[in-house]
Amino acid sequence: MNLAERIYQQLKNDIFDFQLLPGDRFSENEIARRMQASRTPVREALYRLERDGFVQVHFRSGWQVRPFDFRYFEDLYDVRTLLEVAAVKRLCGHMNIKEQLAGLITLWCCQESQRLNDSTLLAEMDEDFHFSLLELSGNQEMAAIHRMVCERLRIIRRLDFTQEGRIAATYDEHSHILNLMLNGNAEDAANFLSRHIEISKNTVRHITLHRIQSAKSRYNINIRAD
Repeated sequence: MNLAERIYQQLKNDIFDFQLLPGDRFSENEIARRMQASRTPVREALYRLERDGFVQVHFRSGWQVRPFDFRYFEDLYDVRTLLEVAAVKRLCGHMNIKEQLAGLITLWCCQESQRLNDSTLLAEMDEDFHFSLLELSGNQEMAAIHRMVCERLRIIRRLDFTQEGRIAATYDEHSHILNLMLNGNAEDAANFLSRHIEISKNTVRHITLHRIQSAKSRYNINIRAD
């Protein structure tokens, strides 16, 4: 990993972890000092983050973490839904669907006593579940677009798992989708998947607003203490 890539990954993680808050402004010099790097790799990383939709550049006042724009995220959720519904319908037409879904069935159609309860791990597993549906469908271009969309949604989507009961609901909903697919109910599977995504879309907005306010409060307290 070269220096620009390392800076890119670190800044993206800081955004996902709310170390850099939506709306925060900063300069290239500040990032360079923090990363102990020159401005060239910092600028390269920041322009890549801008292309990916995580930061904005203001030529007179430096850089800014992209403020939360719920219309933007709602549009991304709509794209995600279209891609996943199409993938499920396509996958349901495969002759070897049982073999293709075997790994997902092992993970998600297990006994309650075998379920995991680590919210961070489950957020990653949930993302992998949806990635797998696209990859197994066989259209690599759709899968690539889907990964890009989910990457941009990750900052708010992961917060869904901070809600009580969401882990159990995710196991139940994923297993139901898989069983519908195994039984050849493509339309029912697609419709249930669409509702599954809609639930996440609706709940995340409230959680995110709450989480941002909490993160900002902690941040301001730390600044005053320093």
